[in-house]
Amino acid sequence: QVQLVESGGGLVQAGGSLRLSCVVSGSISRINAMGWYRQAPGKQRDLVARISNDGSTIYADSVKGRFTISRENAKNTVYLQMNSLKPEDTSVYYCSAVLIPGSTNWGKGTLVTVSS
Repeated sequence: QVQLVESGGGLVQAGGSLRLSCVVSGSISRINAMGWYRQAPGKQRDLVARISNDGSTIYADSVKGRFTISRENAKNTVYLQMNSLKPEDTSVYYCSAVLIPGSTNWGKGTLVTVSS
């Protein structure tokens, strides 16, 4: 198991930027990939971005060119830099860790609200 603690959410105007952080602790050697998901009220939780151990990344089409996922291994931290934010980006953002052999651990989430 790993523990994930997100931070960095808040209220921002459309066009603004935020950087989310996720601090990881626990069985870090079992992590295969890290990701950010988001869930708006009444909707399913969707993948926003993911970074694998080899550094490869994937993004949801809706955030390509605006969001960047990165990691700082020395600080056991994964980031999500969000630029050019839109009202439709408003959601609770969750950090996730995919573990070997295949379970997923989740953080408690951080709320991002983008005003128009």
